[in-house]
Amino acid sequence: MSLADRDGAAGLTMRALAAELGVKAMSLYHHLAGKEAVLDALVDVVFAEMDAPRPGRPWRAEVRRRCLSARAVLLRHPWALGLLDTRTSPGPASLAHHDAMLGTLRGDGFDAARTGLAYAMIDAYVYGFVMQEIALPFEGGGDAADVAEGLVAALADGRYPHLVEFVTDQAMRPDYAFGAHFEPGLDLLLDTLDKRVRGG
Repeated sequence: MSLADRDGAAGLTMRALAAELGVKAMSLYHHLAGKEAVLDALVDVVFAEMDAPRPGRPWRAEVRRRCLSARAVLLRHPWALGLLDTRTSPGPASLAHHDAMLGTLRGDGFDAARTGLAYAMIDAYVYGFVMQEIALPFEGGGDAADVAEGLVAALADGRYPHLVEFVTDQAMRPDYAFGAHFEPGLDLLLDTLDKRVRGG
């Protein structure tokens, strides 16, 4: 996990893993079939780190708690973002997490079709937000202001007034933090699911 956190999924090779462990690469194959097996196991660890919702409890609070946890875990392990739902041999933690999400939604009024829609929308929001958050060329308000100043100078010809307005009024503020939008956006999504999807 530390190797993947440091070098990303692309840097996680059997040779690199062997070097990290201080063993010969071929010796790893006595324990693991190859890189895909390593990725399967690591993705399972990532799901295990997330707070799974608890079926039988109110869906909104449980799913919200899970989404906050998922974001924190994915920010710690950004390499996992594109791998979470790609594994063809998911481990027990992955399966249990998905089962808990489905059970929480189904147990609190979502029919099967709406459960699928809600789950897809929730993960699209969480994964998409984290992907954008990781990709931004700044950390927080001060860094954002530095980037924004350069952007405003490049846009001084007036062709993009709404972009300039947003950058100068929002992104250049010292207290601006893109991540602060996560919870209000999540609440808006959950409110919408509650009113329009679960309620019919």
